[in-house]
Amino acid sequence: MAPPGISSSSEENPNFLQSKNIVVLDGGFATQLSCHVSQPIDGDVLWSARFLASDPEAVIDTHIDFLRAGADLIITNTYQASIGLFVKHLNLTEEEAYALIKKSVELAHTAVERYLQEFPDAKKPLIVGSVGPYGASLHDGSEYTGAYASSTPVETMKAWHVPRIDALIEGGVDLLAIETIPCRAEAEMLVNLLKDKYPQTKAWLAFSVAQDGKSTAFGEPFQETARACYDLNPDQLVAVGVNCTAPRLIESLVDGINVGRSTPIPIVVYPNSGESYNVEMGWINRDKCEPVETYIERWLDLGVTWLGGCCRTYAIDITRIRREVEKWKQNHCC
Repeated sequence: MAPPGISSSSEENPNFLQSKNIVVLDGGFATQLSCHVSQPIDGDVLWSARFLASDPEAVIDTHIDFLRAGADLIITNTYQASIGLFVKHLNLTEEEAYALIKKSVELAHTAVERYLQEFPDAKKPLIVGSVGPYGASLHDGSEYTGAYASSTPVETMKAWHVPRIDALIEGGVDLLAIETIPCRAEAEMLVNLLKDKYPQTKAWLAFSVAQDGKSTAFGEPFQETARACYDLNPDQLVAVGVNCTAPRLIESLVDGINVGRSTPIPIVVYPNSGESYNVEMGWINRDKCEPVETYIERWLDLGVTWLGGCCRTYAIDITRIRREVEKWKQNHCC
């Protein structure tokens, strides 16, 4: 049998990469990981990526939590992983650091295998490689502002991104999650990199955004930026959208994004809990937490087809999202 909310079937697995399907993502990896480890995660320069080396079983268990909860895919624990950071903070060689990034994919594959042993009739989940922004390596919260875009050459960002993408693809991911990108320059570079260096690989592109509900974190018009990036590479981008922002901001960001377009942009949305991250204090504004599932019906009505959770969302939140998706599908089946 399959987990609650997931159809068990003997039919062929759906092609999740077709935009007509609704795909449920996983949630906040570090958030759910905290249920399996006692060591602090937030504030660590490597964030959850440290546990690829120190507690791989906890990483596997976290992935399985999301699959049991109803996710169609799991995202590798590599948001804050890089060759340089692993060399510096784990005392690895560059070769060992590269291998550790590849290991993240192996751990995800192990999670899928164990999940399918537990639920043999379930549809096989996708494995998605997390490609976080250059700013995440700076450990200063600048992925939420894009401040580095003014002083960091695009070629520097590119050189930093390539080894991790190489390792993820070599490890065997099904597609990439280019996520929490705060600025158009880095986004366009990555979309073009995908086309030039990885023409067989698909990805979604998700931006971090400003609190005005209309701009990227760096201040560029979000919808204009999203359209421009999608049009650079529509054959490889399965979706464009937003992650790690408050649920209340999503509608104003995506509503109308496809007006007047002959080729609609598939939309991906995976917000955080509504809280904010402060480098010195950690997660703050807990009074602004919002139940993500209460927004799902409206987002689906707006045309969102890829949706899940980001920071401060747990596996239980994915179960709630899955239930809302199934309810919406039942009401729109005819």
